[in-house]
Amino acid sequence: MNAPAPILTDAATVPDLALATTRFTVPGMKCAGCIGKIERELPKLAGIAAARANFSAKRVAIRHDPALGEDALIAALLDLGFEAQPVADNPLGDETKERKRLNRALGVAGFGMMNVMLLSVSVWSGADGATRELFHWLSALIAIPVIAYSGRPFFASAWMALSHRRTNMDVPISIGVILATCMSLYETIIGGEHAFFDSAVMLLFFLLAGRALDAEMRTRTRAGIGALLGRMGKSASVIGPDGSTRRVAAKDLEPGMLVLVAAGEAMAADGTVVEGTSAIDNALLTGESAPEPVTPGAVVHAGAINLSAPIRVALTRVAEDTAIAEIARLMDEAGQSRSTYVRIADRASRLYAPVVHSLALLAFVGWMIAGAGWHQSLTIAIAVLIITCPCAMGLAVPAAQVVASGALLRRGLLVKDGSALERLAECDIALFDKTGTLTLGEPRADISALDANARSVALGLAQASRHPLSRGLAAALLREGVTPAAITDIAEVSGQGLAGRWQDLTVALEKPEGAADALATRLRIGDCLQTITFADPLRSDAAATIAALQAGGIDASILSGDRAAPVDDVARTLGIFAQAEASPQTKLAALESLKAQGRRPLMVGDGLNDGPALAAAHASIAPGTASDASQQAADAVFIGEGLMPVALAIKVSKATMRIVRENFGFSIAYNVLAVPLALMGLVTPLIAAIAMSVSSLVVVANSLRLARSAGR
Repeated sequence: MNAPAPILTDAATVPDLALATTRFTVPGMKCAGCIGKIERELPKLAGIAAARANFSAKRVAIRHDPALGEDALIAALLDLGFEAQPVADNPLGDETKERKRLNRALGVAGFGMMNVMLLSVSVWSGADGATRELFHWLSALIAIPVIAYSGRPFFASAWMALSHRRTNMDVPISIGVILATCMSLYETIIGGEHAFFDSAVMLLFFLLAGRALDAEMRTRTRAGIGALLGRMGKSASVIGPDGSTRRVAAKDLEPGMLVLVAAGEAMAADGTVVEGTSAIDNALLTGESAPEPVTPGAVVHAGAINLSAPIRVALTRVAEDTAIAEIARLMDEAGQSRSTYVRIADRASRLYAPVVHSLALLAFVGWMIAGAGWHQSLTIAIAVLIITCPCAMGLAVPAAQVVASGALLRRGLLVKDGSALERLAECDIALFDKTGTLTLGEPRADISALDANARSVALGLAQASRHPLSRGLAAALLREGVTPAAITDIAEVSGQGLAGRWQDLTVALEKPEGAADALATRLRIGDCLQTITFADPLRSDAAATIAALQAGGIDASILSGDRAAPVDDVARTLGIFAQAEASPQTKLAALESLKAQGRRPLMVGDGLNDGPALAAAHASIAPGTASDASQQAADAVFIGEGLMPVALAIKVSKATMRIVRENFGFSIAYNVLAVPLALMGLVTPLIAAIAMSVSSLVVVANSLRLARSAGR
């Protein structure tokens, strides 16, 4: 017996909290027009309240009546011409396969273009008769299989669109390439003077180059959530009623379970400490380099590392309910509404296909009425299709972005998403995290007061501990070439330090009295006590970077999850405003408040707690020492100990936008001049392809000027 059909309501009347959200991977989104199609048409269906397409991630998030199942949503997307899979089944879609297909197609098109152009040079130079016919046949033998293979990404997309009674930018491209190829083959068969194989192959090569670059950039930004969730413990030791323990995978944990967390183990879920005293490394969540002491009653989160001693934890939130999973969802949702440029491109793409089709049809019909034969009329229509190909327009932005990104990379800043340069140029306020961003994020020990024996003993002890302060002390001593002393009977006491024996003396690294908020440890050698202090120093050019941003009209302030005292110290040093102890939700709220005021914030941070803010900011930058999740969420990553790449990114992004505007101006001027000439029959398909290529080269040459501006 079949199950009864679900009763669907008007989703607009359903309270927002009662709606479900389902996410799908949609590899078939090829242009901004696809985004507009999905976001406009899906909410018209019963049971669907809203749809949001994320072009960078090739994902669609649908808010809908819970009675509407995944199969119905997939069918709705398919009716629009888009194959889809639930994110849970295929989180990365076919992105890897698609990238490989594009790269292979680009390589084949490049090979074909070089060979066909080489043969065409002889024809252009005046070869005629049998020689010209031979070169045309050789060009056909090379070009036809190349076009059939390399054109598949465009042909498949165009067919999918047309089969569902819609158009996209690939439709006129496919028509132009196919018509040019067919006309060229016809000209070759009849021994005609002109063949346009070079035009078709050249067109495919330029278009594939842009699409391959776009796919590569998307791939770099896809692994953020996976890297984030990978930091959680994979399993936990669950304590049974009889006191025995068994390993349980993280996905099978349940609230209420009691788990034993050994020293050095990462938490697999959120919970409350019920027994034991230890210190945890919670830098993944807070960005704070100092370890946090935990006692019974303390809340611990998945991803935190237990440093000192075993503790027993009662689980409260598991799997997708943990703090890390919540942050991952915030990052995904924040990334859904990124760029107004996508919406602008959407409107432009709606006009492109019908305008190009109309112009080509007008040229064909007009010349037929004027008395030209079908051959001449079709040749002119093909020239119109080719000359109106938006290569120069399409390269206006990516060419500038690629040059600027390469120049910035040489200066220590990796731009992961080319469109980030657009947003960076618009930013008018910069928000910095403290630890690991304005500072170096690692405790550095002051060992200047230690004599040779003290240094040797301190290193012998410090090397035996995983504590962040011990690691920082060991690093400082090793940099000075210190040889560790032979310490015996080393034992670590949770929350207090570690001790051992050296030359019949008790030696220890222990917590100083009254130093709850200070980064310090005390070295004991017998009865001799010495305090070793630590500092998390500012980056050497932090003040200069803040000054450079302010000189460029960018306000700067600190938005940190760290404790108030160290944050205030840094703020006073730099002379800027600061907000401390900010949770991920607080940071998001601060960003939304700034946006509501019309500001466009740049977020610079490194901790996991900065991840949602990095994703939600108008633009974002993370240091190379940041967590994997933060680096993936950010638009750019700077390497090295200097902070100046942040200011350089703003400078170069503004120069990039000036070049982009110049490129657009040239592209518009090119079309204003070239299209009328093609319509009047003054341009052959070959000249159209050359003109299109020259316009693209001009755009690229203009973009190369950015390399000089980034170097200054």
